[in-house]
Amino acid sequence: MTDTVEIRHGDTVARLALAGAEPVSWRVAGTEYLWSGDPAHWNRHAPWLFPVVGASADSAVTVDGRAYPMNQHGFARDSVFTVVEQAPDRVTLRLTENPDTLARYPYPFVLAITAAVRDGTLAFDCAVTNPGDRPLPYGLGFHPAFPWPFAGGERAAGAGYAVRFESPERPAVPKVGPGGLLLRDELAVPLQGDTLPLDPALFAEALVFLNARSRTMRFTAPSGAAIRLTAEDFPHLAVWTKPTAPFLSLECWTGHADWAGFAGDLTERDSQRLLAPGATARHRVELAFEAGGR
Repeated sequence: MTDTVEIRHGDTVARLALAGAEPVSWRVAGTEYLWSGDPAHWNRHAPWLFPVVGASADSAVTVDGRAYPMNQHGFARDSVFTVVEQAPDRVTLRLTENPDTLARYPYPFVLAITAAVRDGTLAFDCAVTNPGDRPLPYGLGFHPAFPWPFAGGERAAGAGYAVRFESPERPAVPKVGPGGLLLRDELAVPLQGDTLPLDPALFAEALVFLNARSRTMRFTAPSGAAIRLTAEDFPHLAVWTKPTAPFLSLECWTGHADWAGFAGDLTERDSQRLLAPGATARHRVELAFEAGGR
């Protein structure tokens, strides 16, 4: 078995790694639109975040009074998924509990991610199932990054690149404190209605739009080309890069990092979903390349 799988439809081709079910390539008409994973800047491409999103207080979660180690964004991005179904234009990858996950997250679970390509699009249908006999606390997120610039021009303030939201968002986001925990203090964001002009200096930390009004974000180039992310049942959105790194990440989350000072059970974590025994929750996210403008 190879460590990646490829799916294609016409001139749209995607490749996913079994490690993390992570898309590592998305090409439309021969052009790559996913970040390369250059370790000089950030060694990932588009990881899935599960069973938590963001940092956990003291790098641990508490379940029934016991602390379990939990890395930022959980363990799915570093776990090997299994191919359970494959066709030329789609593939379903699955992760279930194992001794390693149970040592960090003492719950049975099934996380299934189906990736499919169409003309210019790469879509994901995600299913989280609780096969256990008690509620399953989970968070799910998608963290794709794209080359910046992706359609010519420069990566600089005033160079014409922007993020355009479906609706105007609040021009303030939580500050991010030590260890990646969220603070109650807010940071002003230079939103112009639904548009965030991009400037590398904005990104000392991620810009986290909690309970966003928008379901769609578009990373737009001066030419009018855009990379669009549309999320279903992911209430929180984020925009992130490093000031010196030539990529931009558009993210969608069901949950978020702990607030600084949180010391409760994982089931009490703010925005963590609780899935009933035997139930399945479904989430969807689609990436699309648009050659024209708005």
